[in-house]
Amino acid sequence: MPATSGPRGYMDQMSPTYTPAPQGTTRRQLARERAISPPSSDKRWKLVDVAMRRRGHAADALIETLHTVQNCFGYLDEPSLEYVANSLGLPLSKVYGVATFYHLFMLKPQGKHTCVVCTGTACYIKGAFDLLEGMRAKYDVTTGETTDDRFLSLLSARCLGTCGLAPAAVLDGEIMGKLTAAELTDEIARLS
Repeated sequence: MPATSGPRGYMDQMSPTYTPAPQGTTRRQLARERAISPPSSDKRWKLVDVAMRRRGHAADALIETLHTVQNCFGYLDEPSLEYVANSLGLPLSKVYGVATFYHLFMLKPQGKHTCVVCTGTACYIKGAFDLLEGMRAKYDVTTGETTDDRFLSLLSARCLGTCGLAPAAVLDGEIMGKLTAAELTDEIARLS
């Protein structure tokens, strides 16, 4: 494959979505020429388009754009990643790489409620494993998964910074400390 000048590197040229831009063409012009349409007629795509336009469809708008998609739809599915890649003139492999590198991006639909269990050293020593086992026993969910009824997503964090409250968890944004598995599962049961 012939080498091209510009901001794209060798790996980008290997992607099936890579098409070299004519010399002197900006990403903004290229995005307009492509007239890429969103994966669906959902009006939330307008918010995504605004986020990309605000940054001029530049490649450095990728993380901001992915955050916007996730805020609008709750997670990043394959059509969303393809749309962002094509709109920003990036290969799908780069967009997927960023989405999987940062743990805050979700590639599957999340539950109505989210529980993050701290697995840092202090929490682990004081019983974080028991919290995770209690969640598995009661809700049949393991770390990184969502229950079948999409009621609860269970995540883990390396450290919440609340070592004095070990073992700790965050349930829908509320920090809870010095927990037992029974206390955590009871608190989740109250949400239903």
